[in-house]
Amino acid sequence: MLTDPADPADLTGLTTRAAALDAADPLAAVRDRFLLPDGVVYLDGNSLGALPAAVPAAVEDAVHRQWGTDLIRSWNANGWWEAPVRTGDAIGRLVGAAPGQTVAGDSTSVQLFNTLLAAARLRPGRRLLLTDPDHFPTDQYIADSVGRLLGLDVRRVPARDAAAALAAEAGNVAVAAYAPVDYRTGELYDMAALTAAAHAAGALMHWDLCHAAGALPVGLDAVQADFAVGCGYKYLSGGPGAPAFAYVAHRHQEGFDHPLTGWHGHAEPFAMAGTYTPAADITRARIGTPALLSLIALEAALTAFDGVEMAAVRTKSLSLTGFFQECADLLLDGLGFTAATARDPERRGSQVALRHPEAYPLVAALTARGVIGDMRAPDLLRFGFNALYVTHADVLRAVAELRDIAASGAHLAPAFQQRPTVT
Repeated sequence: MLTDPADPADLTGLTTRAAALDAADPLAAVRDRFLLPDGVVYLDGNSLGALPAAVPAAVEDAVHRQWGTDLIRSWNANGWWEAPVRTGDAIGRLVGAAPGQTVAGDSTSVQLFNTLLAAARLRPGRRLLLTDPDHFPTDQYIADSVGRLLGLDVRRVPARDAAAALAAEAGNVAVAAYAPVDYRTGELYDMAALTAAAHAAGALMHWDLCHAAGALPVGLDAVQADFAVGCGYKYLSGGPGAPAFAYVAHRHQEGFDHPLTGWHGHAEPFAMAGTYTPAADITRARIGTPALLSLIALEAALTAFDGVEMAAVRTKSLSLTGFFQECADLLLDGLGFTAATARDPERRGSQVALRHPEAYPLVAALTARGVIGDMRAPDLLRFGFNALYVTHADVLRAVAELRDIAASGAHLAPAFQQRPTVT
């Protein structure tokens, strides 16, 4: 335990380590592909990614030239029609999906509903849908909605117990719907093992990749995932409200019977037929006209990953999160914090969470000092580490500021007690 909350020896040693780690970082130059505010340490990329430098010019061109000058001709002249599949394939590279299995567009909620219901339809006669009680709320709400529509029993089983539940209910489970990363704690689950357990039970595996895509190697094809969805605005940095994506494995596309059959997924959309005939490939997963400006922004944002391998992203991510834990152990001891994220690198995503009874005012005071993280009720401080732009120096500054706030009681000021709508 620190006897001096401002012991210069501790900070000097950590500062030296941070500088050495950053000097050896093979991804250091990628930080220049983002427009980061001066003086800000941004550790909330697990909620909204920072602005990629390629996005403003791409959006300006889309507004002024493509829309303003080319007008409706842009559907052909500027590749608007192909954008959902083109962008989907770019995302597919990052999540380990071969071309022709991923499509971008609509929101995560829409994609989740569409794919989860379609997955359940592929297992007629099975009446059980498994999901995680610790899933993001929308995932649980959508699972319940699919259950009501199809007459399924929705059972909430923690991810750590899901394999056993699948084995016990073999023959009854239609779909298991989980996330590889716990959105609150950052705990990482074994996708390959859980997918194999689902298949051994005759069920399909549906993954929510919102906190994994762009943060770590996912390997959808390699683990033989059936369906997956994810958002475009977290680690992919596509901007607020960026389109989501859906993955439908090649082997399921012919039987993909989804509930939202919009005209963009028709085999001949411009024939304007009165009945729906689905396209033969991943384009049947398209629904309606996409939000093109947001889709163009997402496509531009993905160029930040050009020449970057996800294995390198994962290596740096583990270095950042491990260094954060090291700094927290040394600098926050005795100040009421407890670790909520696994120490084992194999069980850690790209975020670290700490527990503290005064989580909200601590995060608010930290934000006021230019270090941005977030909190989740009731007591979690969350820090997300996008390896493309976060440095080890950022990590040390964040923990040092947090120590100073907690030790001084700065977070007890009235200004940090009132919670806004978005926390």
